[in-house]
Amino acid sequence: MDAFERSDVEPIVALLTQDAWLTMPPEPFEYQGHDAIGRFIGHAFRQRWDRPHRLVATRANTQPAFGHYVKDTHSEIGSAVGLLALTLEGEHISDIARFAVTGALPHFGLPRTIPW
Repeated sequence: MDAFERSDVEPIVALLTQDAWLTMPPEPFEYQGHDAIGRFIGHAFRQRWDRPHRLVATRANTQPAFGHYVKDTHSEIGSAVGLLALTLEGEHISDIARFAVTGALPHFGLPRTIPW
């Protein structure tokens, strides 16, 4: 969570299995392996992160998951932009699924907005 919120790619990639996947259902984008996932995450951090981001922990299918929030530019509120669901193999992440739909967040005990 800390590395993600700081836009720090290397510690995130270090947590991945060698053949990890990053998917974004229902979008057709898929990335596999350290290099591809690291490039994608680095690009996303550089291109889209002009505002602070925060993750809020939850669970999905017994695995770790996080509500993803972005700080509003005009208030002290964070708005949900998606859900990140992880699949673990031991202490490493073998799969990250990013869901951009926010309507399902209440099913995971997450609000659509958070105080910043």
